[in-house]
Amino acid sequence: MPSPRVASLLGCLLVALATSTGSGSHHVVPAAHTSVGAAVPAPVLDRNFPDPDIVKVGRTYHAYATSDIGRNVQHATSTDLTHWSVAGTDPLPQLGAWVHAEKPQVWAPEVYDNGPGFTMHYTAHDRASGRQCIGVALATSADGPFRPAGDGPLVCPVEQGGAIDAAGYTENGRRYLLWKSDGNCCEKDTWIHLQPISRDGTSLTGQPIGLIKQDRHWENGLIEAPTLIKRDGRYVLLYSADAYSLDVEAGTRYKTGYALAGSLQGPYTKAAEPLMTTESFAGQVIGPGGQDVVTGPDGRDRIAFHAWNADRTKRPMYLADLGFSQGRPVVQGITAP
Repeated sequence: MPSPRVASLLGCLLVALATSTGSGSHHVVPAAHTSVGAAVPAPVLDRNFPDPDIVKVGRTYHAYATSDIGRNVQHATSTDLTHWSVAGTDPLPQLGAWVHAEKPQVWAPEVYDNGPGFTMHYTAHDRASGRQCIGVALATSADGPFRPAGDGPLVCPVEQGGAIDAAGYTENGRRYLLWKSDGNCCEKDTWIHLQPISRDGTSLTGQPIGLIKQDRHWENGLIEAPTLIKRDGRYVLLYSADAYSLDVEAGTRYKTGYALAGSLQGPYTKAAEPLMTTESFAGQVIGPGGQDVVTGPDGRDRIAFHAWNADRTKRPMYLADLGFSQGRPVVQGITAP
């Protein structure tokens, strides 16, 4: 890895933020903090491990990732978020009967503790529609095996291009699913939706609400991979933008943005500029995205994400310190502008 870069100060961009919400209204708030830190992060899992999702069970962190090495879902464990052991078995050995047999790739698994067991939401190709859709599987342990639940996909809005990138959020005992309409497949908008679901995640209990869509020039017509948390009394909706492309130049444009809201259903105010980019990491972390947020053993937040290696053969998992200033995220390891 290149030598670490040392940053000397925490900058703050004093510009206005325009926002796009599901209702099309616009608001202006102070700009996000451009974050700086002591050093550019190195991969904590230096293998292909894209779209990481991390859940803590007891003292053990379980990380799940998109298909690779002949497995539907990858699985690794750690007790400190730094040293990881990759599981030798597939936590999702069987896919739902609705999945296209000739397109068995699984993307962006999301796992959570549902009380008596664990729920996994995953993205795969729907055989009937040909679109990517979100399915659900259940297990008694975070190690799996997760078994498909239901006869078909859980979320599959064919007219919107399908659905990908499930993410969970719980508030006041009520469970919600965030997902992205895959409109970029067919010249449609890409929306991040919020939808109430049952506690075990096997059924939808309300209608989806569109929170944000692609409308920034740097998003290049595409947003995806939502992560919703609440800090300092604000809802923070992180998301990835642009394409993760294998192309050497295009792959550098993948990035992480965010939007803020005072209530769960919005309106959400997008930051004018992205939170993490190849440039903000001085070119040493390429195309940062597919993020998740996890609390470390020390009680502090971390942001987990993938980024390309130099020759585009893998997307290792990174972790960086994540702080908040008046509810706005601040990522350590990003150089000052």
